[in-house]
Amino acid sequence: MTDATDRPSVARAYDTWAARYDADPNRTRDLAATALRAQPLPLDGGDVVEAGCGTGRNTAWIAPRARSVVGLDFSDGMLAQARTRVAAPSVRFVRHDLRERWPLDDATADAVIIMLVLEHVEHLAPVFREAARVLRRAGTLFVAELHPMRQLLGRKAEYVDPATGRLALIDAHLHDTAEYVRAGLDAGLALEDLGEWRDEPADRAAPPRLISLRFKRPEASGMRDA
Repeated sequence: MTDATDRPSVARAYDTWAARYDADPNRTRDLAATALRAQPLPLDGGDVVEAGCGTGRNTAWIAPRARSVVGLDFSDGMLAQARTRVAAPSVRFVRHDLRERWPLDDATADAVIIMLVLEHVEHLAPVFREAARVLRRAGTLFVAELHPMRQLLGRKAEYVDPATGRLALIDAHLHDTAEYVRAGLDAGLALEDLGEWRDEPADRAAPPRLISLRFKRPEASGMRDA
């Protein structure tokens, strides 16, 4: 999700990768799932928005715990995999570009989860504003992304193109830690936790693989809850 002119290339990349995404070794994907499961999120009986749900790997874990889940993604291929994996009546998958206004009412979610998406988004502010808009008071936003230090080393989301057998890199934008924090604060959210995640066993000399941020929408807000 970069500029509008780049959107088809990123979407096509994930469409191409979708059939192999879950089977391919991917330590970043797996560590993000670990980070998610370690969070004190209001999932039990809550309404959850998973922005960038991909193939539904994490949706399948969230759905039995939540009252409802809306999974947003702009890759038809990834959504096709998600719909095959999770067919619960409480789960709805929607094709959507996260940079645009989300197809959700104000203050209707207890938790918003965004993982391994924002490296493909050039401007973070609109996404964080939408997350804040759909959160209820005291709702939580959890973000997990490829760590900026990894990006500075040239790391990007990558896959083997089945048509060519060659490694393909997906277009990405570098976001510093402060940029993530500022986007959340500017959206009116309060930062609760900032984490850096390394592979296990942890090598302290290696750069963290992931950065995670957990924000909360304050109890007092000008937005009306649904």
